[in-house]
Amino acid sequence: MTQPTSPKVQLGYSLSTEEHGAPDLVRFAQRAEEVGFTYASISDHFHPWVDAQGNSPFVWSVLGAIANATSTLQVGTGVTCPTMRYHPAVIAQAAATVATLMPDRFFLGVGTGEALNEHIVGGHWPPYETRAAMLEEAVEVIRALWRGETVDHQGAHFTVDNARLYSLPAEPPPIIVAASGPKAARLASRIGDGLINPAGDAPVVDAFVEEGRPDRPRYLQVNVCWHEDEAEARRLALKLVPSVALPGELGALLPTPTHYQQAVQLVTEDDVAKVITCGPDPARHIERIQAGIDAGYDHIHVYQVGPDQEGFFRFYEREILPAFG
Repeated sequence: MTQPTSPKVQLGYSLSTEEHGAPDLVRFAQRAEEVGFTYASISDHFHPWVDAQGNSPFVWSVLGAIANATSTLQVGTGVTCPTMRYHPAVIAQAAATVATLMPDRFFLGVGTGEALNEHIVGGHWPPYETRAAMLEEAVEVIRALWRGETVDHQGAHFTVDNARLYSLPAEPPPIIVAASGPKAARLASRIGDGLINPAGDAPVVDAFVEEGRPDRPRYLQVNVCWHEDEAEARRLALKLVPSVALPGELGALLPTPTHYQQAVQLVTEDDVAKVITCGPDPARHIERIQAGIDAGYDHIHVYQVGPDQEGFFRFYEREILPAFG
């Protein structure tokens, strides 16, 4: 078994709003805290990726309940798109409120979004360069409102008219910016307090560090499907998250779960098993997390695919978390 080499990593748990309803998400956050995960990342979707996942609760309501149900677990969105479905002033207020409920325990993860969730308000889905400019301006608006200022903003993409937030935390939460490639990582470094990456790519970390302070946190989601039967784990992974094996930019472009269901018809069980660690072998789970550490990530949250979250919690409490101290 590969032995972990870094004592600095924080291990987190991924709360999937696509797979689970709000009451279960709150319960899973409690269990994550109980077994020893230090933080959780929660997705912010309007739709699931495919119909088989079956859920999409409103994340900001769920966060309020999680704040009341936990006491030490750090929680952040992974990630919110504050540019189309939401106006950045609304996200500034929502995140500030959650931060007052979780003092020093909340972070706002932001990104350029996917058409799957953002097209619902009827806007045109712009190219990446436009979405990146929108995100940069949105973060500027959010930070200004978090300073308690009265904000009047007439920008290229957003207008804010005489707005002020009155309910603010003692300190603003960190803004962690998602990046899937070096170009996006340079933007994340310029505007963010940390980085989130979905694939564990070392060049993304390199670009992020080159552009700014190297001491900022770097988050990575690791996808697993723990099950006592590896064959069943592979079957579940293909059924519930085939979209993780889609290549390139396709994952950000399709507008509905039906389109994803059509696109993943060419995805095989072997394709999914290459990006999701399936089965009950502790060594493989440890190796997957260690690969993320070796690539430069210091916060790694684990997404357990499928209904058996309790089996996953017991397995990680017993076999995985102790291996990383």
